[in-house]
Amino acid sequence: MTDQTTRSFQMTGFDKPLVENVNPVPKATGTQVLVRVKGAGICHSDLHIQDGYYDLGSGEKMSFEGRIQFPFTPGHETTGAVAALGPEAEGIEVGINVVICSWVGCGECAHCKQGDEHLCSAPQFIGVNKPGGYSDYVVVPHPRYLIDLGNLDPIKAAPMSCSGLTTYSAIRKFGKILNNVPLVIFGAGGLGLMATGLMAKLDLAPPVVVEIDAAKREAALKAGAAVAIDPNAGDAMQKIRDAVGQPVLAILDLVGSSDTAKLGLALIEKGGRMVIVGLLGGDIRIPVPSLPLKSITLQGSYIGSPAELRELVGLLREKGLPDTPLDRRPLDQADAALSDLRAGKVVGRVVLIP
Repeated sequence: MTDQTTRSFQMTGFDKPLVENVNPVPKATGTQVLVRVKGAGICHSDLHIQDGYYDLGSGEKMSFEGRIQFPFTPGHETTGAVAALGPEAEGIEVGINVVICSWVGCGECAHCKQGDEHLCSAPQFIGVNKPGGYSDYVVVPHPRYLIDLGNLDPIKAAPMSCSGLTTYSAIRKFGKILNNVPLVIFGAGGLGLMATGLMAKLDLAPPVVVEIDAAKREAALKAGAAVAIDPNAGDAMQKIRDAVGQPVLAILDLVGSSDTAKLGLALIEKGGRMVIVGLLGGDIRIPVPSLPLKSITLQGSYIGSPAELRELVGLLREKGLPDTPLDRRPLDQADAALSDLRAGKVVGRVVLIP
């Protein structure tokens, strides 16, 4: 790479390894902003994109076919320094460190007009539909998708635009109930450890974490969990209830499998809420009368809005970043990092550094 070229690690098709390509540094035009990448987080969603589908259960898949043009640069958890501004870009300065809000919508649909661009039906998500952060540079369409990091470490802050935002938005959906009862979190991967760390920043009680991997249970305890429980233990359900110390009313499923959904529905008590974020895949059977009889809320949560990301960054600029495990790797290890994540070898989050 020279001052005139940029490396990108790209997909050339589904179910294929990443390849390195070198191209001229893109120019910022119109309202665009060119950002020199400082950190690019690796997310489980990147594996789904590499596979080319989400598993919907019962043999059904949601395909990415036709939604991605190859070669494609992944990476939707990106921070960097503003390198150049298009002639119409205003309200931001060259040189400042920013986190990129990757959740760019069409700007015209009902969701976009109320600020929920992450729910847009014609998304232009950076690192999902448009070139992302597995690169030396990334082009952002408008300064409104950039948030000043202040004194926050841009490498440690890279996961905030997905891992942080996704768990922050999900936790907020429980509302005031978390002022009175502990949250049960399924999964201690990158999302679970982030959620556990954020609980303290939000002045909420330490959560009860449920995780099959012993190393990740240990990491959850270090991140602030009250207790970490193996769901495969014979008395797991009773251990979870005992750890909560009262009826289980708040469950955050960051795995999203048939097994975790089934476990959550078995645990949740009258008036409780279960929020599902994870996308591992599968399906569930719910007896319809159980919903009104138990008066439970079963809710999905997908990423979070640009406004919520600004809230989160503001909170963390005041209170500091969660102290969760971070594996810093050179950009040219992108494909190996994806393979390690797929194999379950990653504890916390991997951040690629150009």
